[in-house]
Amino acid sequence: MTNLRSPLASIPIALQTAPPMRQISPPFLLLPILLAPVLLCPAATSAQSLPAGNWAIKSTAVDLEIPGAPGFMLRMMRGKSKTEHKCIAPDQARTGVATLFVPRPDAKCTVERAQFDGGQIDHVMLCPQKKGPPMRVVRAGSYGASGFTARMTMTGQTDKGAMRIVADQVATRAGPTCKG
Repeated sequence: MTNLRSPLASIPIALQTAPPMRQISPPFLLLPILLAPVLLCPAATSAQSLPAGNWAIKSTAVDLEIPGAPGFMLRMMRGKSKTEHKCIAPDQARTGVATLFVPRPDAKCTVERAQFDGGQIDHVMLCPQKKGPPMRVVRAGSYGASGFTARMTMTGQTDKGAMRIVADQVATRAGPTCKG
C-alpha cells in the first residue's frame, strides 16, 4: 500500500486555537479526536494482522464547510496535513487494522457500524460535542498489511448551522519500535 492517499483531514493545532476562531472553536477542538483513528467495535474483525511498532496516521483536509468560519481560514486549512503517531503493541497488532481505529478515550464516541472485511473499511460512529447533537463520522476505504487509506466525512451542527468536513487519511508503519 505505498503511495496510497486516504480521505481524512486534520486541522493544524495553531488554527484550532486561533483567537478569532473562538466562536466556532467547539468543532475545531473535536477535530483531533475525530480525525484520529476511529473507535474499535467489538463486532469488527480484521483477518489480517499488522506489524507491531510505531504507526503514522496522516490526515489531510479535503473540504471544509463550517458556518461562521472566515473563508480565508477554510482556504488555508484545505490541503493541510497532520500526522498522529500510535504505538501498537504485539497483542494489539494481532487484531489487525481495526486497532488503528481506536481513538483517545476522551472522545467518548459510539460506533454504529464497524466492518473490516476483504480489504475494505466501512465505519460509522457518533461523537458527542460540548453543545448540540453528536457529530456523525463516516469512513470508507481500504486496508492491507502495510496500513490503510480512508475517506472521512464528518457532519454536525455548530451554533451557526450545519457543518461538513471531508478528509483523507493514510496510515503506514513508521518503524519497529515506539518512541518513548
